[in-house]
Amino acid sequence: MSNTLHRQMPIFLSALIFSCTSLVASFNAAAQSTQGYPNKPIKLIAPVAAGGGLDNIARSLAEKMSKSIGQTIVVENIGGGGGTIASQSVAKATPDGYTLMVAYVGSHGTNPAVRKLPYDAIKDFTAVGMIGATPNALVINPELPIKNLKEFIDYAKKNPDKISYGSAGPGTLTHLGMEQLKLAAGISMVHVPYRGVGPAYTDLLAGQTQAMLPTLFAAMPYLNTNRVRGLAITGAKRNPAAPNIPTFKELGYNGFDGQQWYGIVGPANLPPAIIKKLNSELNKALALPDFSEKMTSEAMTLMPMSPQQFENYIKEDIARWAKVAKERNIELE
Repeated sequence: MSNTLHRQMPIFLSALIFSCTSLVASFNAAAQSTQGYPNKPIKLIAPVAAGGGLDNIARSLAEKMSKSIGQTIVVENIGGGGGTIASQSVAKATPDGYTLMVAYVGSHGTNPAVRKLPYDAIKDFTAVGMIGATPNALVINPELPIKNLKEFIDYAKKNPDKISYGSAGPGTLTHLGMEQLKLAAGISMVHVPYRGVGPAYTDLLAGQTQAMLPTLFAAMPYLNTNRVRGLAITGAKRNPAAPNIPTFKELGYNGFDGQQWYGIVGPANLPPAIIKKLNSELNKALALPDFSEKMTSEAMTLMPMSPQQFENYIKEDIARWAKVAKERNIELE
C-alpha cells in the first residue's frame, strides 16, 4: 500500500464515521419528533371558503379528532383555484404531522386529470385516510317528458344536442360525469358551464338547461320538493337518503363510480409512526355514532381505509377522469 493511500485512509475513515454519526443523529431526531405526537395544535386546511359541505366536514371531523388525539385541530380555510392554492401550501409544508388537508375529488381527482397543476397529487402528498363520499345524481327539469334513465337516453338520441346540461365549471365532476354518460350511452348533449353549482341550479330550475349531475346532497332539497326529478346516482349501491333512485350500474351502465369524495392528506414523507397514528384517530372518529349519523343525513357514506388503500383510491380516480378527458379531448389551462 502506498504512502499516499496510508495518509488518505484516516481522512476517509473520519468522513465515514462523521457520515454515519450524522445519519444516526437524524434518525434519532426523527424518532424523537414522533414521540409524544402531537404536542401542539394541528392545522387542518379546508381548500374552500368557509361555509358549505367540505368546510362542514372539516370542522365536524376536527372537533371529534381533537378530543381523541389530545390536541386542538384548527381548521384554516384556503379557497381558490379548485383547491390548487391550498394543495400547493400543504405540499410545501414541513412533513411533521402538524399541517394536514381535507383533499377531495376536485383537488386530487378531476383537476389532476384535466389540468397542468403546480403540484403532483400523488408524489407531493402522503395519503392518511379516506373520510367518505357522496354520490352524484343525474337530475332533470321535471317539465321534460321523461320518467327514467332509459327514456332520457332515448330522448337524447332522438333529439341530438337538444338537451343542455349545466355544470359547476369546466373539468369539475359535474362536467366530466356527464361527458362519461355521453360516451357510455352514445348521445350528444350541450355543455353549459357555470361558476359554481348555485347558478347552474338556477338555470336548471328555470328550464334554461334540462339536466345536471350534482352531488346527491346538493340535490336533496330540490328532489324533496319535486323541483327536479332524479333518474340515477353514481356509486356501488343506492343511497339511504334517496332510496328510490337507482344506481347507473343497476340500469346497465357500469363504471359510474365517480363520487364527491373527501379524505385527509399531509405533505410527502410524513413519518410512518405519525401516519399510523393519524389514520387510527381518523378511523376512530368515523366510527363515532353521532358523527356517522350526521354524515349519513348529508347523503355521505363513510369509507374508512388504510393509508395505502386511500392512495390507491386517489390513483384510480385520477386515472378514471384522465381516461374520460382524453376520450372527450378535454384539456384545460
